[in-house]
Amino acid sequence: MVCDTSDQIGWLLSKGTAVIIGAGPAGLTAAYELLCRTDILPIVIEKSDYMGGISRTVNYKNNRIDIGGHRFFSKSDRVMDWWLQHLPMEESTGAAQSITYQGKTREISPGEQVPDSKRDDELMLVRRRKSRIYYLRQFFDYPIQLSVDTLRKLGPVRTARIGLSYLRSTLFPLRQVVNLEQFFIKRFGRELYRTFFQSYTEKVWGMPCHEISAEWGEQRIKGLSITKTVLHFLKTALGRKADVRQKGTETSLIEQFLYPKYGPGQMWETVARKIREKGGLIHCGIDVRGVRVEQNRIVAVNGVDGTGALREFTGDYFFSTMPVKELVRSMDATGAEVPDSVREISDGLIYRDFVTVGLLVQRLKVGEAGHIDDNWIYIQEPDVLAGRLQIFNNWSPHMVADSRNVWLGVEYFCNENDDLWNKPDAEMKKLAAEELHSIGIIDQKDVLDATVIRMPKTYPAYFGTYSRFPELRRYLDGFENLFLVGRNGMHKYNNQDHSMLTAMVAVDQIACGSVDKEAIWEVNTEMEYHEGKS
Repeated sequence: MVCDTSDQIGWLLSKGTAVIIGAGPAGLTAAYELLCRTDILPIVIEKSDYMGGISRTVNYKNNRIDIGGHRFFSKSDRVMDWWLQHLPMEESTGAAQSITYQGKTREISPGEQVPDSKRDDELMLVRRRKSRIYYLRQFFDYPIQLSVDTLRKLGPVRTARIGLSYLRSTLFPLRQVVNLEQFFIKRFGRELYRTFFQSYTEKVWGMPCHEISAEWGEQRIKGLSITKTVLHFLKTALGRKADVRQKGTETSLIEQFLYPKYGPGQMWETVARKIREKGGLIHCGIDVRGVRVEQNRIVAVNGVDGTGALREFTGDYFFSTMPVKELVRSMDATGAEVPDSVREISDGLIYRDFVTVGLLVQRLKVGEAGHIDDNWIYIQEPDVLAGRLQIFNNWSPHMVADSRNVWLGVEYFCNENDDLWNKPDAEMKKLAAEELHSIGIIDQKDVLDATVIRMPKTYPAYFGTYSRFPELRRYLDGFENLFLVGRNGMHKYNNQDHSMLTAMVAVDQIACGSVDKEAIWEVNTEMEYHEGKS
């Protein structure tokens, strides 16, 4: 959204201040939108010294790490346009690039594009998506395709079991789907679930699938099914050209996405710079300790800075992207009368934490000449703890300092302060190298360097007291000037585009002077994310 269009003048409100907790995608989007569309001053307070939250980019000796891997793809034209406003798309090579905006398609010829990846650093690259599953020490396409190669690798016995299991789930579907195991079985059949979904999913969450709510599946892989996978494969085989925006494609099936030249953090560092240039304030190193409440309004947030000094931020509006559990505890700390039931639900919310081991290696033992073109790989092998593998060279060639080497991210899912989380860095580096060696992806002697990054509260979980979350939500929504946005702010497993949209919808309401918090919670519950209402 462009800031200086004349039709936005009528949206301006009387001056005020918005305190925004967290400088991740939701927090920074809220700050920028407020500056563009209102005369409200945003004050962003961030615990760390970096921008982007889990969408940051870590720079280790000019080898860059994307924590979790962030595709810049959205079915929301509003988000796609917003991204390209800040980081334009690279110059196309050869033919014009087809993009779609609000239902209209236009061709962008190379001559129309000012930025060029060789001349301009602030841009988006158009990247091909390739993701596979590693199982039985072999690669399988993801999503699974009914190809000769897949059938050969599975073998006739396992293939027959998968086919019969899927046929049974189709003819005799489960009447009630409560947990994630039932969701997978109904969608794919029991045998395919056990083969390609169970091990990885249980690594992610650290518990059996039958103890996880089916809501996780509904939110993360909404429309993906064997039928759609087959149809997609046939369309691809027939040579149908993919659109960068790919509005008709399930998220798990997209074939192209945009990606900042230097990783996702580049987007949020760029947005943060623009926020400061427009007069917004961003304070880093502030650890929020208290949220002060008066009746049904938030009046201030206080925290401790890097020197140990107490800082207080008052405001008219408050946006929270901090974990809900920490928000409620911060209210409690200032004497707010939090109901016992709300406190109980909050304390029972569970998060999954994340460790990435960056491994710089000379070559891989798989692929041609020690290289493969996957962006990321799901490690389904049950005999190792590693859950996923990123190949950062393939996200952007600028993510690795020396293109002759391969820059890997070995990802582990754990609970904060468990044995895996507390392993010394030297042991984590050794574990990652040994596990990739044991499953035949690298030779341990080819490891050149390594680093370890720990990210707490990466995944809000759909178990623990989550079934009672609506009660907690009603309590927090009762504070008229408090807006919960983003993944942890809403305890909702959103992608970054959904997190951005929650912030956009919240600012929409402030700008229009009419608050309907239900609309914020509805983001990521419909295929088009309520584009028409934004």
